[in-house]
Amino acid sequence: MNIKTQRFLRLTFSYIVLALASAIVIFPVLWIIGSSLNPGNSLSNSSMFPKNATLSHYKELFSFNDSYYLRWYWNTLKISTVTMALSVIMVGLMAYSFSRFQFAGRKNSLMLFLILQMVPQFSALIAIYVLAYLSGLLDTHLALILIYVGGLLPMNTWLAKGYFDTIPKELDESARMDGAGNFRIFYQIVLPLAKPILAVVALFSFITPFTDFILATILLRSEEKYTLAVGLYRMISGQFGNSFTEFAAGSVLIAIPISFLFLALQKYFVTGLTAGGTKG
Repeated sequence: MNIKTQRFLRLTFSYIVLALASAIVIFPVLWIIGSSLNPGNSLSNSSMFPKNATLSHYKELFSFNDSYYLRWYWNTLKISTVTMALSVIMVGLMAYSFSRFQFAGRKNSLMLFLILQMVPQFSALIAIYVLAYLSGLLDTHLALILIYVGGLLPMNTWLAKGYFDTIPKELDESARMDGAGNFRIFYQIVLPLAKPILAVVALFSFITPFTDFILATILLRSEEKYTLAVGLYRMISGQFGNSFTEFAAGSVLIAIPISFLFLALQKYFVTGLTAGGTKG
């Protein structure tokens, strides 16, 4: 078997694997979009490409009289935006501190971050509920924000610290010789170079409130304070909850802000990949 044949077989196998992976990813997306356009409320007769497509389910979601969907959407966007901002700020500062400074408990703190990732959040649900109840934060969005930020800090700080270590410390020393302080070095020199990893942290932090169901269910009690995950589940879980196609329409709309954020941060992902591939 000559080299051209081997290369052709490798490329063919690669394309087959990529096609299968793409089909696995695209199929549920097309199915949920098609279900949202099907008339009626049942998914049993739904098809991926409906003959009588309708946008009535989307109109029902935005009805101000009998739908909380817009309020749930706003609640989720608010929680996601605040969680993302706090996570990026705190992860950036903590990762810079662990990367550039030596202090008592530094290694033990990093080890603690890894140990905390071994304990699933579900095991602390009772403790989280009791703490929220005693602190008066039950049925508030602030409780969710604090829990999300606290859960995102350990692993993201560890990852960001590894990225900060790849930024040459000679840049810090040169700036310090010119009279720059630690905060100025962080803000004007290190932070612009760390945009790729901070973009990853921002995206993951923004997605978390959209995908979380358990914590929001435990802490939120009022219907007007629900997030999208909880609110959409209530639409189909009640005694008379049979709005499955409306549930599909609501699920499709969830992807809009996440997609916009991904496209806005995409250039930083590409920069990080190319920089890592050419480094050294």
